[in-house]
Amino acid sequence: MDPEILLADGFEEALVGTVQIFNKTIALYDREKCIKILMDRDGMDRDGAEEHFEFNVTGAFMGDYTPAFATFFEKPCTRRVSKRRGRQHPVVGSAMNIDRRQEPERRAAEVDGSSQKSERGAENP
Repeated sequence: MDPEILLADGFEEALVGTVQIFNKTIALYDREKCIKILMDRDGMDRDGAEEHFEFNVTGAFMGDYTPAFATFFEKPCTRRVSKRRGRQHPVVGSAMNIDRRQEPERRAAEVDGSSQKSERGAENP
């Protein structure tokens, strides 16, 4: 482990790994596990544990190597990233998670429909 890494005292069970940010390696903790530790260890209720955590833990800046606290999704994220002009831009799929590159006819129809909607101010039947 990098000797510069700062660890959050009392949250050893919530440490899930490290994160590279530019040229630094910082500790990564599971936010939910930290909240549960505060509830179990210190007898706090959920609201009290969250308030304490936000103010005293995530609100404490300890320099460039301040630990990060992640909230993990219960379901996989369906967000995709595309590259345009050398930058990364989020591309969010539809509710049905359709890959637009595989359905050019459908995409063209949606584009035509949306341009008619904006021109007339009402949806096409």
